[in-house]
Amino acid sequence: MDFKQIMSFIKIEHTLFSLPFILVGYIVANNQFNDLLDDNSIFSLDLVWILVAGVGARGLAMTLNRIIDKDIDAANPRTASRHLSSGTMSMKTAWILAGLFLIMLLFGAGMLNEVALQMSWLPVLAFVIYPYTKRFTWLCHSWLGLCLGLAPAGAWLAIAGDFHGWQALTGTDGFGSGLLWHPTILYLSLGVAIWITAFDINYARMDIISDRENGVNSFPARFGEDYTTKTSFVLILIWMLCFIFSNPVQEAFYMYLVIILAILNCFIIFKKNSLQDFQTTLFRVSIFTGWAILLAMLI
Repeated sequence: MDFKQIMSFIKIEHTLFSLPFILVGYIVANNQFNDLLDDNSIFSLDLVWILVAGVGARGLAMTLNRIIDKDIDAANPRTASRHLSSGTMSMKTAWILAGLFLIMLLFGAGMLNEVALQMSWLPVLAFVIYPYTKRFTWLCHSWLGLCLGLAPAGAWLAIAGDFHGWQALTGTDGFGSGLLWHPTILYLSLGVAIWITAFDINYARMDIISDRENGVNSFPARFGEDYTTKTSFVLILIWMLCFIFSNPVQEAFYMYLVIILAILNCFIIFKKNSLQDFQTTLFRVSIFTGWAILLAMLI
């Protein structure tokens, strides 16, 4: 097992989905608690530990998904060549990797604050549940969205917990008007969750035949191509509104950018049949969406 094989196993390129919103959550917290920070610089040691925890979480999520879905992957021609299904990596090695990524997550969270460490069970639980959802419901895409939606919330909590402890979650006056995560982080996290849901139901179009043959639940396999397109359009409108309502930088430029990104995503969805490689284009546009929103916050 070498480094290149590990990166391929966890599909390191998919980190490009979660990373921008980890950074967005950090920037929102940095701006929100700017007056309380000793160093007003956007870069800090906390950012390092957030990234350590984020990489650990991402690696753990993918490793658990590969382990739990080994048999499902083997039955699908598109995924049969994956490491565990093809036998190029042993289950023992995969479990060792899962343990190492879990340690990374816990270590990074522990170096941040007690709140971050004690709440780290939440993403771990979400990661364990996700692979099983596709065995029972076509809402599995929404659960994946939830897993990614935890990225900005977790990064924000890593900073907020330093200054407010558990009140960062409960509110400074106990779930009343003092909710520090409302509205910005709430709407950002919802936006990410719905954005990933929209992406994933389209990504699942590749496996419609295999999913139907093997009893794997997915939205396209259950409802078909046409309804998937219509639902994607609605989801794109919803995540657009979530990102607009969050408006973390309070700038018109940010709002206009989000609208343009939503239009671009809709265009790709409705023109899928005329695209030479719909899935690759969808992947690239989705990644561009996350990084463009991050860039808008930095300008």
